[in-house]
Amino acid sequence: MIPKETIDKIYSAAKIEEVVSDYVTLHKRGANLIGLCPFHNEKTGSFTVSPSKGIYKCFGCGASGHAVGFIMEIEQCSYVEALKQLGKKYHIEVEERQLSAEEQQRQDDRESMFVVNDFCNQWFQQQLWETAEGKAIGLSYFRERGLRDDIIRKFQLGYSPEKGNPLAKALKSKSFDEKYITNNVDTKIGCGVCGKSEDGRLYDRFRDRVMFPIFTVSGKPVAFAGRILKKKENVGKYVNSPDSIIYSKTNELYGIFQAKQSIARKDMCYLVEGQMDAISMHQSGIENVVASGGTALTKPQIRLIKRFTSNITVLYDGDAAGIHAALRGIDMFLEEGFNVKVVLLPDGEDPDSYAQSHDASEFIRYIEEHQTDFIRFKSALLSKDAGDDPQKRASLIKDITSSIAVIPDQITRQVYIKDTSDRLHMGEQLLTREVIKLRKEKAVEAEKRRNTETEDKAAGEADTPITPAYQNTPDLPVSSNKNGQAVSRLEKNYYNLMQMIVRFGEQPVDVEGDIYSIGDLIIITLENDSIAAPKSVYQRIIDEFKRHSKDQGFKAEQFYKFHPDPEISSTAVEMIASPYRWVEAHDENRLGELVIQLLYEIKLTIIEQQVEEVNQGLKEAQQNGDWERMRTLLTYQPELLQRRNEISRLLGNRIITL
Repeated sequence: MIPKETIDKIYSAAKIEEVVSDYVTLHKRGANLIGLCPFHNEKTGSFTVSPSKGIYKCFGCGASGHAVGFIMEIEQCSYVEALKQLGKKYHIEVEERQLSAEEQQRQDDRESMFVVNDFCNQWFQQQLWETAEGKAIGLSYFRERGLRDDIIRKFQLGYSPEKGNPLAKALKSKSFDEKYITNNVDTKIGCGVCGKSEDGRLYDRFRDRVMFPIFTVSGKPVAFAGRILKKKENVGKYVNSPDSIIYSKTNELYGIFQAKQSIARKDMCYLVEGQMDAISMHQSGIENVVASGGTALTKPQIRLIKRFTSNITVLYDGDAAGIHAALRGIDMFLEEGFNVKVVLLPDGEDPDSYAQSHDASEFIRYIEEHQTDFIRFKSALLSKDAGDDPQKRASLIKDITSSIAVIPDQITRQVYIKDTSDRLHMGEQLLTREVIKLRKEKAVEAEKRRNTETEDKAAGEADTPITPAYQNTPDLPVSSNKNGQAVSRLEKNYYNLMQMIVRFGEQPVDVEGDIYSIGDLIIITLENDSIAAPKSVYQRIIDEFKRHSKDQGFKAEQFYKFHPDPEISSTAVEMIASPYRWVEAHDENRLGELVIQLLYEIKLTIIEQQVEEVNQGLKEAQQNGDWERMRTLLTYQPELLQRRNEISRLLGNRIITL
């Protein structure tokens, strides 16, 4: 572990313009430097380096960060590796602090296991390409499946021989410790490439199989999947590496290392089930694809994709049982703010077979012509199953609303509610109430979890610094023809508040005699008013502030700019690089007033949005003769108008203008 003092020394010494100029030709332009972006193709330079702020930003592709982040991205290396490279550049000795005996052992275990996996990966490939058995069985199999040699090498596919235990012998001949070759299910030490019989002898776990290595996002072989080629009684088709201290099947996605650059460049990820599906799509020219490996999706896997894109298209081969099983996992994509599409391939086809018979342009054209929004797809699928059965129809409504309820953005939720109402011929208000109920239940559950996970209840018991201007406001439908404007304004409100946290979060402000930090003031108010973050990275910024704002010497701008989470860091850099109209024009002593103004503005935006929707709803209800809906909306209207006027008055008394 690198001591914090050394990290701080590297950050202080590393000048962004010097680091970037090793890779990019920079030219002076005012106070900044400009050049051609190394992360995307461009003819006119839009890559800007700010020496005064210590950051870079490309106004073409959006890449941004600090010196360490630049090295991580350009060299595709880890945070620690980037620090070591910069330490070498600036002649700073990077000595990792003395670890405890337990920490040192843990680190040694991890490093040893990666060495074992790397040796095995090379050995499996050698067996495939250089032995008669490997060529005759393994290589022939891959070629019969239509794979080219360059693709076989790209994914580092291999072969494990049928007879004897040659891998175990090879590992022992290299003096690898037995505990790293096998696997202890209790300590999770060991790669598990070999098993151990009752008489103490080692045997090859993956005997008589073609091998698919699984890589981390940085390209380290972390596990293996072995596919058997001959049908054997009571023998599964696949054998996978066991969970260990370096590998958990819930954290990895097959093909992410090979696909990450294409995913980021195209801002789209295709998700398939099997390894061969992903490999064949790569060969056809579609490289932004990963495979779940046949297991249920997990949040760590979804967040791994989120590092590169928020757009996901799931490809199914039409198997009904498989589709129904997969539906449960896709809700997690919605919860993380993904735009989710679904594609059903023609009968009898899977991504592997379809990729083998079509080139990239044909495959992509099919996807574009047949992809369906996930909620619509789920509604159609479950409606077909439910038919006219009342009980199944009721279950269908609950299933659809449970998916809509997890979507973090209110506007998106309401658009889906309206669309689902039209498609299923269900009352919009009924669906809205069900979604509200589900979201409240989830909020209560989340609060209970938070209370049990921490002994510090101070935040939950704190008084509201600003009296909420509205409470229990209904989750009303949002007008479809106002989507762009509403999204823009509400997200800008939230962005402004996050920008205040990133730039000035630790600074104290006086609110009616009570002292808060700017970050605490914003976070407590948002949480008390149940104003949800429109983007997951904003929620992580909030979570990190709550965890670390009380750390000694905490400075929000430095903390977020140099954060090891690349999305937090790049977002912070964006906020630091963007001009802030209030702060640039006014004394920072008025930051408290500015924060309160911003909080009133976000509340006013939500109220105005809801008032507009009530008015629109009343108009539509009158035209349609829907008197029940009119009565419902009329009960909301006076209260909303009163709250809007109250916030407008409070905001008008505080407004700070340029």
